[in-house]
Amino acid sequence: MNSPRLLTVILNYRTPDMTVESVDTALRAMEGIDGEIVVVDNDSGDGSFERLSKHAQAKGWTDGNRVRVLQSDRNGGFGAGNNFGIQTGLSDGSQPDYIYVLNSDAFPAADAIRRLLDYLQIHPEAGFAGSYIHGPEGDPHLTTFRFPSIASEFEGAIRLGIVSRALSRKRMPVDIPDHTCPVDWLAGASLMMRRSVLDEIGLFDETFFLYFEETDLCLRAHRAGYQTVFVRESDVTHIGSVSTGMKEWRRVPNYWFDSRAYYYAKNHGAFYAALATLSHLAGGVLHRMRQYLQGRKPADPPHFLRTLLRHDLAAMFKPRRRAAVPRLTEDLPRPDGSLFVSE
Repeated sequence: MNSPRLLTVILNYRTPDMTVESVDTALRAMEGIDGEIVVVDNDSGDGSFERLSKHAQAKGWTDGNRVRVLQSDRNGGFGAGNNFGIQTGLSDGSQPDYIYVLNSDAFPAADAIRRLLDYLQIHPEAGFAGSYIHGPEGDPHLTTFRFPSIASEFEGAIRLGIVSRALSRKRMPVDIPDHTCPVDWLAGASLMMRRSVLDEIGLFDETFFLYFEETDLCLRAHRAGYQTVFVRESDVTHIGSVSTGMKEWRRVPNYWFDSRAYYYAKNHGAFYAALATLSHLAGGVLHRMRQYLQGRKPADPPHFLRTLLRHDLAAMFKPRRRAAVPRLTEDLPRPDGSLFVSE
């Protein structure tokens, strides 16, 4: 029986030094695994591609095509950048059995990748498997979630203990499990995917620039009958939000609102999307009333509810966007950068 082949995709956007560290740890974690790493510079425009290419050659990473550094022709966001890497396939022009997406600010433990691969090999019902993520000081990062819903919107917006207890089975965040188990969806900092599942459901929907693309992908896998599994034994250190600057956000960017509105409309229809927004607004208004009465500031960023309402009203009157979900059987780049058309 042939050993499974793995393609690891690491997406860089203006973090070349951290990406080098991520590649280094991923290579160590892939020892004994038949696989390669593709680093995709997501059109950084800051010299990242040149720096990464020189470093890969200097370290001997390019020997035997263990690591290839490629540059996308546009910054289409997280999904589009990873799709670019996935569609390159392996250096011999074939497709891998598994694809592992690793953030450029994530660093797998020595056995982290093997743990995910072994789980998927043993459990054919699982389409995706993701790691336990923690910060450099060991602080756990919440990456386990339920699919968003009308009820979860209200619970998340009102921020009231009695409501959270009543809607405990609808809350979107899932307390980090202490054991390996299925969840609805996982954040994509360290996520391994069965290629045959991607053949069936398609790659990341490139309509999402950032956020909700993993949620959408896991929902499509769920609807096709595949589990997304949190593998507690797979341990990955993650800095978090380095490329997006999320930790320094003073206001939530427009693309977050766009992605949220598109996710609901695409997967549940316009009426459900409107109800989800009304549910969030109701919870948010009640939260603000309580905070003002207690002399506290609302927990949301400034103008959050106003921006949410404006974006969702605008989305209602926009033409329905067609999902941009590439397939592995579409035009695939050759290792030399040219294209061939699959039959």
